[in-house]
Amino acid sequence: MAKNIIPITDLRNTTEISKLCHDAKEPIYVTKNGYGDLVIMSTETLEIYETKINELEEAVRILQSELEYAKTGVAHNARELLPKLKEEAFNEVYGANSRSSK
Repeated sequence: MAKNIIPITDLRNTTEISKLCHDAKEPIYVTKNGYGDLVIMSTETLEIYETKINELEEAVRILQSELEYAKTGVAHNARELLPKLKEEAFNEVYGANSRSSK
């Protein structure tokens, strides 16, 4: 698949760039002085990429679970693990001490 590459000076024509982004349905690479500088895409393309990323992340989690089961022979109940996983995610985002400081 050939990349769509344009120079940064082409960004002046916003209507043409918008059409290119929507028609290409893939990222457009923008160069500045001959080097990669930016990547632009339509919001529709961004949503497709985000969906693909989420699906791949889910597949990785499933494979990690299967690998853990293969190593340990222990399967975990999702309902029992969910509160712990939520707590870990909360602590990762907000810090471990944020709930105790309220």
